[in-house]
Formats: sequence, structure tokens, C-alpha cells
Amino acid sequence: MACPVDRQAVIKSPYQACGNIKRRHSASWQFRRGLAGCTTYMSRTGLFPVKEDNNDKNHYHHLMSKLSMLVVLSAFSVHTHAETFLGEIKTPDQPVETAAASLSVEASPVLDLNAFSTIEQIIPALAEKRVVFIGERHDRYDHHLTQLEIIRRLHALNPKLAIGMEMFQQPSQQPLDEYVAGNSDEHTMLRATGYYQRWRMDYRLYAPILRYAREHGLPLIALNVPSEVTHSVAHAGLDGLGDEDRRKIPADMAPADDAYRQRIKRVYDSHPREAGHDNFEHFLEAQLLWDESMAERAAAFLKEHPDQQLVVLAGNQHIAWGSAIPQRLQRRVPVTTASILNSWDGPVKPGLADYLLMPEKQTLPPSGKLGVVLKDENGATTISVVFSKGACADAGVQAGEHITGIDNTAINSLTDLRLALWDKQPGDTIKLDTVRKRQLLPDRKQSYDIMLH
Repeated sequence: MACPVDRQAVIKSPYQACGNIKRRHSASWQFRRGLAGCTTYMSRTGLFPVKEDNNDKNHYHHLMSKLSMLVVLSAFSVHTHAETFLGEIKTPDQPVETAAASLSVEASPVLDLNAFSTIEQIIPALAEKRVVFIGERHDRYDHHLTQLEIIRRLHALNPKLAIGMEMFQQPSQQPLDEYVAGNSDEHTMLRATGYYQRWRMDYRLYAPILRYAREHGLPLIALNVPSEVTHSVAHAGLDGLGDEDRRKIPADMAPADDAYRQRIKRVYDSHPREAGHDNFEHFLEAQLLWDESMAERAAAFLKEHPDQQLVVLAGNQHIAWGSAIPQRLQRRVPVTTASILNSWDGPVKPGLADYLLMPEKQTLPPSGKLGVVLKDENGATTISVVFSKGACADAGVQAGEHITGIDNTAINSLTDLRLALWDKQPGDTIKLDTVRKRQLLPDRKQSYDIMLH
């Protein structure tokens, strides 16, 4: 179900720690390795090949049948000490009865559980908006299924629909255009956009959306600023950018208001930082740049295509409270908008969004994994095994070996590796070719038959 939230009475709320910001900056904090899935960390960036078969649509419709009704959850708090409220503590100058009476209980938001809506019921209202923002937690498959369902229903009412995506950076626009036009396949698009290096989330999460866009010729808009620029800002601030990078950022950037600053500060304080990334003002500037760049790109598209409706897919934190992308878009082009969040973890208060969705959690089908930690040696043509466990360890693969091929396909990068395992499932067997560098002896070449776990 979906629940409308009154946006007239805006009550600011603490900004919740979000994986989006963590992912962007932790790319430099965490050990820069490609992972094939054997720990929790690996599961986030590991190998999740896309299974391309005739069951895709059946699987989608099966999952969507479970999402016909959405549950809305609320989280509210009463601003008082529990001891005082319960009458366990009584001060001489303020009786318990007085303290309890002073609480703003009457102002607490209440969701009418008899007023739930379905996605189908909110579509007419969404169809009237020029821009529809749909938030997500990036690793939640069900969030992407709800995004696709809304896109499908809006497209049925308006064939002139476009999809803006945080997941692709602005220099990737041409590869996306070629993919939608049918001039390249998925493998080519993923290589050209640098998806596995720049976003790194399991592509299967987004594949149904991109395939729908390709099937129906819906423009895909790369919204995000290049990660090299945001990394530079996070390290040295906007003033540290060179002339070339400065040309890649918006000229008009609004400062952060107090509520925005406080939310970002909570995110900043919740995660460890490495040397060189310990300046909050730089961190804040990087986040502002991210939001401003996506808003500017979306605004440019709307101005260039005045007859098109735009659906923006981004992390919840870029949409909640309206102060990130939505507000910064409105500053550039006055359009009607609606905002939707998926499974918000924080307090639910007026002004959070227009609609809150709570879909039943769904997970991707399991994919075949090598069970190794890998390292791309600064773009070199070999991928070295740092740690071996599971399937590779069972076959005898050891740390220090360099992967050179899979099923007679050359492996020169982590992207090559992921694409080679594109459609592999647990139980499938692959041929893995490796080489071990030796100083005084010839390099040792080895081949393994590996059953994926």
C-alpha cells in the first residue's frame, strides 16, 4: 500500500545513515578489490550474473503478485523521558501530572490504517506530475520491482516517458542512448559506462528497468556527476578542483540549509574515515555537488524535452524531505512533482514525501560464485587472487595466481570477469585459466574445472 503524507507541514527529521553516501566514499576507504562473494562485504560487490532466459518475465510477474498490496509503517516518538511519563520520577516543582499534560501528544502524526492505497490507486495522481521521484535502497530488489511497476503504469498512460538514473554518470549518456536504440547489447553498454567500476551494485537489480526502457524506446538519462570529481571534492573541497573538473560541475550551487547540514553530519559521523577524507565541510560539499549535478541534468532534459514526463530513480536520501534533488530541480525549472520513498527507516512525519511504500522484501535468485577476493592491479591486464575460499579453494586455486581466462574467454579486468559469469548459477562448472608469476622460473600456467557455489 501507499500512504500519502501531507507536505504542507514540514517537520525536519534526523537524516538516516544511507548506503549511497557510504558507497561513494567507501570506494576509496575499503580495499579496492573486485569480489566474487564469500563474505558480507563481498555480497555487496560480488558477482551477480544476469540470467537471460524466457523465465525473466514469469519471475517478475510472480514477484509483483506479492507486491499488489503495500504496508505503510510509521515511527513516532514522544519527546519525554519514559520515567517521567510513567510517573516513576516526580520533581518537587513539576508534578507528574503537569509534565504529562505538557506533552505534545495531540500533535503526533497519525496514519489512518483504513485509508491505505495501492500503487494502482496513486497512479492517476502521479500521471499529472511532470516529474516523479522514486527512492530506493540500492540493494533492495523489491524496491526496484516497485519502481518498474510504477514506470510501466505511467508509461501506459503517457508514452512520452523518460527515466533518469543516479546509477549512471553523465559521460555515460551516449552508451545508454545506443543501448536504448538497439545499437549495442547489454555487455557493450556495461563496458562503455564502466558500470562495474563506478556503481558496482548487482546489475541484475536494475536490468529489468533498463530492458523495459530498451523494449519500449524510453530515454535513459545518466544523472550522476563523474565519481572522480566527487572524490576530489571529498578530499580537497570545491576550491581544490582544477579547471577541467570545474567545468563538469554546476555553476549555480545553492548552499546547504541547517536541516540538510544536520542530516549529512549524522551520516558523516556514523562511518569511519581514512586520512585525507576527514573534513566534514569537504564531505558536505561533495554531497551538495552530487545532488546539484543530478538536479541540473534533470532540469536540462526537461527544458530540452518539454513534452516528456520524467521518472527519477535515486537513493531515498536524495529524495526525502525534498531538500536534495527535488528542491534543487525546482530552483532551476518550475515543474509539478511527486516524491515516493521505499521502506524508509527513519521517523515518518509530514514533509517526508508524498507517498511511502513498504513492499514485501524480495531477494534476487542466487548466482554462481567463485569464492575469491580479487584485485585489479591498477588497471593492469591481470586480476590477482588475494584470497581463495569455497569453489576456487576446493579446486586448488591459491592466493597469488592471476586469472587470465574463463571458458576460453580472455579476462583482463573485473568487468571481463563479471560478464564471463553473466549467466552462471550455483552448480555450473567453468574452466578457469590462471598464471603464477615466478622470478627465477618461467611463469606457471594452470587450468581448473570449478563448480560454482
